[in-house]
Amino acid sequence: MSNIEGNGEGSHQQILRTTFIIGGASIINILIGLVRMKLVAVILGPAGVGLVGLLNNVMTAGSNIAALGVSNSGTRQIAEARGHGKHEAIGAARKGLFLLSVILAMAGAAAFLLSSNMIAKFILADETLADQVRWLAIGVAVTVIAGSQRALLTGFRRVGDIAKVTIISSLLSALVGTSAIYMFGDDGLLLLVLAAPITGLLTNSYFSARLPRVGKSRNSFLQIKEQWAALIRIGSAFMVAGLSVTLGQLAVRTMVQNELGVDSLGHFQAAWSISMTYIGFVLTAMGTDYYPRLTSVIADHEKSTRLVNEQAEVAILLAGPVLVAMISLAPWVIRVMYTEEFMAATSVLRWQILGDVLKILSWPMGFIILACGKGKIFMIKEALVMGFFVLLVWVLLPRLGLEATGVAFFAMYLVNIPILIYVSRMLIGFKWDSTVKKLAIQLVIVAIAIAMLSGYSDINAAIVGGGSSIVLGYLSVLRLSQLADVGGPAGKLLRKIYSGKAGKSRNE
Repeated sequence: MSNIEGNGEGSHQQILRTTFIIGGASIINILIGLVRMKLVAVILGPAGVGLVGLLNNVMTAGSNIAALGVSNSGTRQIAEARGHGKHEAIGAARKGLFLLSVILAMAGAAAFLLSSNMIAKFILADETLADQVRWLAIGVAVTVIAGSQRALLTGFRRVGDIAKVTIISSLLSALVGTSAIYMFGDDGLLLLVLAAPITGLLTNSYFSARLPRVGKSRNSFLQIKEQWAALIRIGSAFMVAGLSVTLGQLAVRTMVQNELGVDSLGHFQAAWSISMTYIGFVLTAMGTDYYPRLTSVIADHEKSTRLVNEQAEVAILLAGPVLVAMISLAPWVIRVMYTEEFMAATSVLRWQILGDVLKILSWPMGFIILACGKGKIFMIKEALVMGFFVLLVWVLLPRLGLEATGVAFFAMYLVNIPILIYVSRMLIGFKWDSTVKKLAIQLVIVAIAIAMLSGYSDINAAIVGGGSSIVLGYLSVLRLSQLADVGGPAGKLLRKIYSGKAGKSRNE
């Protein structure tokens, strides 16, 4: 917390340190995921990839309902107690979170198991998938418990441990899942889906068990009950918000499958997976360290506003060059990650990357609502935005085909940003500073220009976009070196170059 209270550079350094640790783990995770996706695409084809995405979506929806949002509220409870030095409250929150997650996991798995026939018939529109759905009950249970253990690590801000969990669980999941697909083909699909939550539970539980004991080891039932009440009160609103997102995605997948067929569903899943994966190094870091840090200072509006702006600046600097490169190279990215059969996903991917540009700008503000514990506001906002996404896909799908999903994704974040600006201003008086505004406008203009150019020529878009990405990367390195206060001759040279550019810009 002392970093935030400084002149801002210490906080920038903390953000960068966390982003590089978690980002490094995420990059390894992404590379492992690329190999996994490639093997699945080659062995199962578009239809198999689509079914994997659909089953994952159903399992995620079930675990979101069962968890009641306690992982989000648990992180907030622990971070808030640690911020105020309340050791007994930390101990009570930890024990309450674990016990509640076990109860919710058992109840959720049982409910999911009993409703498997209904899920297969009415959600997946295929009664023959009932047996596969029953097995997903295991994934629902372990996901709920794993989420509570991850919440502990996040609340304690164990950045290094979270990085290790990310790498180890991803590697184990990929090994188990791809081995199952390679050996058993379609019959190994369930193991592929279940491998991620199971390995996630094992690794999260191992590292959370190593956390230091804080506060009393024996808390009264009244204290545990109070923790449960707080966890459920705050978490249930977050659960509804998360569920609206998951169900919205499921509704879109169902519409694509029914309207365009299973191959188109696979193309959509391919674009969606890439879009959700490649900027994970920035977004994951926000949830890992930025969220608990913001929670600990949210009562001080000046500090929290400064922290949000610092996080936004670092996110744009790190993700901007990657976003532009991805728009430029979308067709080649599809070929490398999947196969030629998936090239129909190219236009969808470009639209989704434009949406990701807006996502990078909006995410730091989104955590303000979470840090303030305003679950109802978060729930309403998420439901409205996701409802708009689903409605737009429904309207545009008959007219634009698969591309409608990408257009709707971009439009969803276009609507999301002004809502977040209004809510953030209402809660803490937040405003973007001039540096963030300049970087945001610059990135949006470049990204849209490259996307428009790609409509005429992929080659020209790759050349211009690749050059733009290099320039943005160069400028980002200069600015980040200044923020991180890089030492040595290289650091001095970079700061001198950046200062010279800044001075020249002011003179002009």
